[in-house]
Amino acid sequence: MSDQVNRFLGDSLGRTLIKLIVVSLIVGFVMTIFGLTPWNIIYGFRDFVLEIWHRGFSALGRVGDYLLLGATIVIPLFLILRLFSYHR
Repeated sequence: MSDQVNRFLGDSLGRTLIKLIVVSLIVGFVMTIFGLTPWNIIYGFRDFVLEIWHRGFSALGRVGDYLLLGATIVIPLFLILRLFSYHR
């Protein structure tokens, strides 16, 4: 069992824990310097997803406007052309 844990972690359990503690301290220090908190990161990601969501629907709204505008010309022309070709 210990060999499987060591293989999974890449080193012994104690050395891996020490490495994780040191890296966590360094990352925590850097995040403090930049004024980041875990909640800022989570809320930032949430806001990013919501912004993409809202912009996506507004883009679809513009596509829908273009579709309706083009359809006011294309569909009557299509119907007229079909009626003229129907008599042949």
